[in-house]
Amino acid sequence: MKFRERYMAGNADFEEIFDLTDQWNFSDETCTLREFLGLTAQEEDVWISESDEALQELMEKEKNRKILFTDLDGTLLNDKKELSKGNQAALQELRKQGHIISISTGRALPSAILQAKRLGLMEENCYIICFNGGQIYDIGRRELIYQKSLPLELVRSLFDEARKFGIDIQTYSDTHVISEKDNESLHKYTAIQGLPYQITGDVLSSLKHEPAKVLALDYASPEHVKAFREYISPLYCDKVDIYLSDPCLLELMPPGVNKGTAARFLCGYLGIPIENSVSAGDAENDLAMLEACRIGAAMCNGEPLLKEKANYITTADNNHDGVAEIIRKFILN
Repeated sequence: MKFRERYMAGNADFEEIFDLTDQWNFSDETCTLREFLGLTAQEEDVWISESDEALQELMEKEKNRKILFTDLDGTLLNDKKELSKGNQAALQELRKQGHIISISTGRALPSAILQAKRLGLMEENCYIICFNGGQIYDIGRRELIYQKSLPLELVRSLFDEARKFGIDIQTYSDTHVISEKDNESLHKYTAIQGLPYQITGDVLSSLKHEPAKVLALDYASPEHVKAFREYISPLYCDKVDIYLSDPCLLELMPPGVNKGTAARFLCGYLGIPIENSVSAGDAENDLAMLEACRIGAAMCNGEPLLKEKANYITTADNNHDGVAEIIRKFILN
């Protein structure tokens, strides 16, 4: 365990950094001093350009910094897809205290960015985990910092299986939802997401690169979605991860890609101890995120499976400031 990780956990004094620097100077280590100590790029820059004291002050601030991973639909947003005044006030207070916010959603990146604008989160120290962990977007820098995708031949195969089964299926370009069939579920989904769609004879011809996920859906019949899951799971169990983000939406993801993996990556990327992480969700696709974080909070309106696994269940639902309850209980001083 490197110095920074031990310091953040409260298991090392700051003065140890000087002994370790001497050790590195007189060793055969091929890594940089920053790598040897486990410092972030920002910490190294402050240390070099300012002083030892400035570095210690920054690291003390970071030690107390926490990160909130919050799902959108059914969690942060109410049933009208709006942000309540109570949740808004709690998010503003969280930001004032210097903590980090990550929207964590199954939505596509353009839809998630649209929501971030509506929520007033297009600022530094705000992030988006989208496509259920397939991408992570740094809002402050306006850039992707992480992405995983499905091979195109696998996308083609999933579309073929869905057609044989008789269920609607879609994937995503950088700007559009892509489907080979015009259907009511597509219309409802894109209206909710605020995304344009494209109908094509061959999905691969409309993709310039591998997509982050594929989605099977049927808003009229959740039982149909469940039946497709039972059908496709044994065929693709070693090729894709399959889980619900809604009873009507079946997510087909690259293996090992989920909100939990993304949450751990972002904590590491930002140098935030996982012990300082709090998550909030309501559906099956939030489970890995709740299990990854120190505090995994399920909405009282959430799925039974999620509430069984969570270490906290809200008393207020998504229509009555449930996320504000989580923020005030576990993050705000």
